Formats: sequence, C-alpha cells, structure tokens
Amino acid sequence: MYLDQAKKQEIFGQYGKSNTDTGSAESQIALFSYRISHLTEHLKKNRKDYTTARSLTQLVGKRRALLDYLYDRDIERYRAIVKALGLRK
Repeated sequence: MYLDQAKKQEIFGQYGKSNTDTGSAESQIALFSYRISHLTEHLKKNRKDYTTARSLTQLVGKRRALLDYLYDRDIERYRAIVKALGLRK
C-alpha cells in the first residue's frame, strides 16, 4: 500500500502542528498533494484507467477548495503551504 499510517504521520508532522493534527487545512492539503502525485504517476502508466482519472479530478477539486478556504481566512498560511509544497497559482 502506498499510503500507510507511518507515511500519514510523517506528512501530518511535517505540515501540520503535530503528528496527530489531521484536521488543519495545511495537513489535509499536504495529504491530498501526496495522493495527487501518486495518482498522476499511476495514470502515466495506465492512461485508460478512467475511474482513477475521475478520482484524481475530485482530489484536485478538494485541494483547490481547501486552498481557497485558506486564502480567504489567512493569506500567510496560504502562501506558506503553497511555497512548501511547490504548488503554483
């Protein structure tokens, strides 16, 4: 499995407030970004996997919604997470 409990804890520890911080926008955005990169690599090899393509589109939409939320609430946190993850906008 590509995303086990230890990997989630590492992501939450790096981008959230602690290893158990699963609810903050930054930790969720980081987790979605990790999943998006994994699904992108999968689709490069399996281009006719339409179910995964749909899931990828949904994940990108969820991440965009969280980024928009963070942009409206706290612009500094938004800029920090975009810079840390290397996202563009």
